[in-house]
Amino acid sequence: MVANLGVSDPDLELTQPQEEQLQRIIEEFRGQKGAVIPILQRTQDLLGYLPRTALHFISKRTLIPLTQLHGVATFYAQFHLHRRGKHLVRICDGTACHVRGAAKAIDAVTQSTGVEPGTTAKDYSLTVEIVYCLGSCGLSPVALVDEQVLGRLQPEDLVRRVKQLD
Repeated sequence: MVANLGVSDPDLELTQPQEEQLQRIIEEFRGQKGAVIPILQRTQDLLGYLPRTALHFISKRTLIPLTQLHGVATFYAQFHLHRRGKHLVRICDGTACHVRGAAKAIDAVTQSTGVEPGTTAKDYSLTVEIVYCLGSCGLSPVALVDEQVLGRLQPEDLVRRVKQLD
């Protein structure tokens, strides 16, 4: 029922409109030093992640080595090399959240959705991630569901919220 995020989308083909949009992004930053991060950010905004085909396209058109693009994309947590779900659930398991029962919320979401932490549902409807600080320790345990903070989390409340996602 889940697809491991460690498996890439090797067969993803960029469409002509996507290639045209990528070319416009590249042209916008042509000749600018330090443009790798904004090019990757805009590409991820366009495609939802940074597929291998997009990195090859950017490398070929900018003459930035593929190894450099990959290095930047893997260094910064904001970038994703694999397709993620339409909805994103991040559950904090940092010290305060862990002590206050985050593991129960993690188990409840896993059991109710079949999506293991660190993976995405096969239909790309949901990605579940474990994080180690959301900066809301006073509300622990905490989760983010599509950027909405849920604090003082009870496992059943998190499951209910996840089931309400379209």
